[in-house]
Amino acid sequence: MAFPKRKNIQSEKRQFLIIVGSKNPVKISCTDSAFHQAFDDAFLIEGLNVGSGVSNQPVGDQETYQGALNRAVNSKAVFPEADYWVGIEGGIEEIGDEMQAFAWVVIIDKSGKIGKAKTATFFLPPAITALVKGGMELGEADDQFFQRENSKTGNGAVGILTHERIDRKNYYTPAVILALIPFLNPEIY
Repeated sequence: MAFPKRKNIQSEKRQFLIIVGSKNPVKISCTDSAFHQAFDDAFLIEGLNVGSGVSNQPVGDQETYQGALNRAVNSKAVFPEADYWVGIEGGIEEIGDEMQAFAWVVIIDKSGKIGKAKTATFFLPPAITALVKGGMELGEADDQFFQRENSKTGNGAVGILTHERIDRKNYYTPAVILALIPFLNPEIY
C-alpha cells in the first residue's frame, strides 16, 4: 500500500501549535522545516525552556533519548494546550578511544502517540573528544577549539566539521521527519 508523501492532518481549518522543548533557534527552525515538509497544514512553532532531566552533556543512547523524551513531556506539562510537543537532545557516545555525536528526537501528540528517531552519527576529532572527556559540553568544546561563541545555537559541531555542507538545522530535520512517521501513517501506528 502506498501512502502520499504529504498528508493534511487537520480536519478543520486551523493552525496547529507545536511546542519545542528548547529556545534554541536551530531546534525550532528544524522542527518548523520538518513539519512543513511532512504536512500541508498550517503550523505555529514555539520554543519553551524546559529541563531535560539529564546531564548537560548526555552520554549514550539511553540518556540522550531520555533527555529528548523529558523535553517533550515537560513541554506538554507546561503548555498542555498545544497539538504536538517536540524534544531534541544531542548526545555523545564513546567507542574505544573515539567519540561520536548524535541526537534523539521525540514527538508527542494530544492523544499520547509518540514518534521517535535518531540522527546520523559522526565521529569527533581527537582534540574535541579530549575536551569533552575532560568535562566540557560538546558545544563548549567546539567554541574553545574553533574559537567561536555559542556554536550550539548556530552551526554546531556538524556544521563546523563539514565546512557548512551540513549545518545543524539540516542535520536535525531528517530525524524530525522520521519521528513524524507514526503521525504520517496513523492507520498502521
